[in-house]
Amino acid sequence: MPEGKFLLTENTILVDSVKIKDEGVYSQLAQKPNPSIPLIGIPFALHIYNLADPQPDSTYYKWLYKNPKREDRLISFLSKKQVDQIDSSYVGFNKWLQKSGDAPVIITDRKIEKSLERLKRWYASYGYFNDEVDYKIVPSEKKNKRASINYYVKKHKPYIIGDSIAEKISSPVVDSLFQITKRNKFIVPGKQYAANDFVNERDRLTILLRNSGLYHFEQDYVGFEADTVNTDHKADITYIIPNRKITQGDSTYTTPFKVHTINEVRIVTDFSYENRDKKFQDSLSYNGYKLFSYGKMRFRPKAIASAISITPGKIYKDIDRTLTYTQISDLRIFKYPNISYTEVEADSTGRLLNSTILLSPRDRFNLGVDFDAYTSTIQQFGISFSGNMLFRNIFRGAEILEISGRGSLGSSKDAAESDSGFFNISEFGTDVKLTFPRILFPINTEKVIPKYMSPSTSVSFGYSVQNNIGLDRQTSNAIYNYRWKPSKILTYQVDLFNLQFVRNLNTENYFNVYKSSYNRLNEIAGDLNYDFNNPSPDPALEVPEETNEFIDNVLNETISADPQTLQEVKSIRERQRRLSENNLIFATNVTLTRDTRENINDNNFSRLRIKLESAGNLLAGISNLAGLNSNSDGNYEALGVVFSQYAKVEGEYIKHWEINSNNVFAVRAFAGIAIPYGNSNSIPFTRSYFAGGTNDNRGWRAYDLGPGSSGSLLDFNDANFKLAFNAEYRFTILGEVKGALFVDAGNIWNVLDDIKNPAFRFEEIADLKEIAVASGFGLRYDFGFFVFRFDVGFKTHNPGRPVGERWFKDYSFSKAVYNIGINYPF
Repeated sequence: MPEGKFLLTENTILVDSVKIKDEGVYSQLAQKPNPSIPLIGIPFALHIYNLADPQPDSTYYKWLYKNPKREDRLISFLSKKQVDQIDSSYVGFNKWLQKSGDAPVIITDRKIEKSLERLKRWYASYGYFNDEVDYKIVPSEKKNKRASINYYVKKHKPYIIGDSIAEKISSPVVDSLFQITKRNKFIVPGKQYAANDFVNERDRLTILLRNSGLYHFEQDYVGFEADTVNTDHKADITYIIPNRKITQGDSTYTTPFKVHTINEVRIVTDFSYENRDKKFQDSLSYNGYKLFSYGKMRFRPKAIASAISITPGKIYKDIDRTLTYTQISDLRIFKYPNISYTEVEADSTGRLLNSTILLSPRDRFNLGVDFDAYTSTIQQFGISFSGNMLFRNIFRGAEILEISGRGSLGSSKDAAESDSGFFNISEFGTDVKLTFPRILFPINTEKVIPKYMSPSTSVSFGYSVQNNIGLDRQTSNAIYNYRWKPSKILTYQVDLFNLQFVRNLNTENYFNVYKSSYNRLNEIAGDLNYDFNNPSPDPALEVPEETNEFIDNVLNETISADPQTLQEVKSIRERQRRLSENNLIFATNVTLTRDTRENINDNNFSRLRIKLESAGNLLAGISNLAGLNSNSDGNYEALGVVFSQYAKVEGEYIKHWEINSNNVFAVRAFAGIAIPYGNSNSIPFTRSYFAGGTNDNRGWRAYDLGPGSSGSLLDFNDANFKLAFNAEYRFTILGEVKGALFVDAGNIWNVLDDIKNPAFRFEEIADLKEIAVASGFGLRYDFGFFVFRFDVGFKTHNPGRPVGERWFKDYSFSKAVYNIGINYPF
């Protein structure tokens, strides 16, 4: 630190002698302290910067020539070129340290004056035109060459908008539109002066007029005059909107604004820079649109026209161009379009516009492949691969066909047939999806869901098969989906039907997969002095014959057991039946998503998702109307399978606050419940909830938390009711290296289903004390297009432990859960 200079450690702003914390005010300061790691308070990036040698060249040569023979020895051992490269490497390393670190923020008079000027302007923008600002540098009493700055603001009496607001509007059409909408204006008599109100009013008028046919109107035409002389702290406002200014050569004249109308819309469907001067080979007209093509026309005119909001015969609206950009992009057929307007020269009224839309098609075919290798607790080694083919404009109506395939091979010691070879487990699947850029429904829906909402319909089919994984599951699914966007931030998705059929091929392998149930069954057999088929010092039931025989004998009371043991064996059988039975799910769901995020760099946004789903009602109605017979358990079957019937409601809310450019606070809340009824007593495993994992409660592994206070007794713990809450503070450590502190809370429970164990169930509000809490920290590296994440979660409140021993009893690195993930958890 130079002599007489100070390192800035803290800024404090006092407004009318009161310390404030408004981040908007603090953002006006030209100098801010070096960022530090929260809680610890260490400016890590500053220390990295200070590690760098400020004069690496002179330091290196000073070391090199300090010993007269050192250079000769190095040259003889290496070479002259390599000795010079050592200098370059040393210089480069120190530059890297400086670039990666954070230069010390040294207090300067120039930056203080800039901060004072900004603070004065900030409060003046809120009507405090006579505000006073000052400052004081406060040296640290504990550390030399460090100081904080106190800024002092005196606001005085603010100005308010005067009682009368005058208008000087030259063009009649502008004045007419202004008068019709003046009740919506932001500038209101008696309201405290605020510069943002004038910005908002200028935006309001510009949007209004450009969407009312005034093609030539620009924001700069809206001006204001404010008279504050002898007005007793009132600002008398005058609107000033002149006529349109036209410059021709050296002369300039004005003319009133006019309302423009769209004359023609010309669409070039295969534009490229190379063929811009060629003649069109094909053309056609549709509903007033004129389509042109340099080659043979590859698109049906309706498919293109449906994505164009600019309409012949309608008045010009700026929003129509924006909507057209969005709708064309949503087709995924064309690159970003070029849209332009020109005045019709032959029009004597000067009110007609022609619009030209240049569309550049994307490649008609795309092929993508992916490959990955991994390890996990289940698979000692695994490889996965996938491929996808995309076909655009498949039926000349801007449809998109996507065909994808995926597969994985793994080596696992826990596989059912562990002696079958190195790669002893596998999974393969394929999906086909066809998307139409419109709603396919027997009734015309355009009045309810107009084209500006970018409606689409997709039909998808999928199939996957597992071998030596669990019970060797085969899954088939079919989905008929609608999607549309009523606004920029709102999206609706409707699965008119979502059909899934799950078939388990190797149900006899159940107790080899679900070890917790198997081990408990063996303990019960030992307690009942059961005569094992293979007696030994540590006997075990043989899978599957002996396990099933033992359960049957207990349930039919051939083997005598007390009521509690009988109930536990019954629960094991019920879970075995539930997890090994085939599932047929015929569901309908609606999902509403409200997302205010502008782009990936937006850190001030909220996201709300609500989903409603019901399953089995149509099949149940058909079964009743057809008078079908139920099975021995009183349930109806379809395709030989008892179909699921349930209702499901989910809600998720995410909110991000950008504290400053280096710090973000994020929260998430989730609640979901699925209630079985009619043909079902429980929820299918694939539609149940689980807790724990990289993106959930990070103090527990996936499926390892809950239900309730049961203590995670099972191998895969699931339930039909879930609550989850997360909070995370994200900060920058060094460049692209980020840090995070987090708290996760939540659990799963069983409600209104066939699970009777009180430890598993949510029966009253008092059961909220079973919410598990995890806390921890994480490191992230931002690659730009994705974020690599490493989190360490500690069990802070463990509901699986006895009451009174739940807090901080498992809070140690030996019991922590280490999570690796891609991108942020929410």
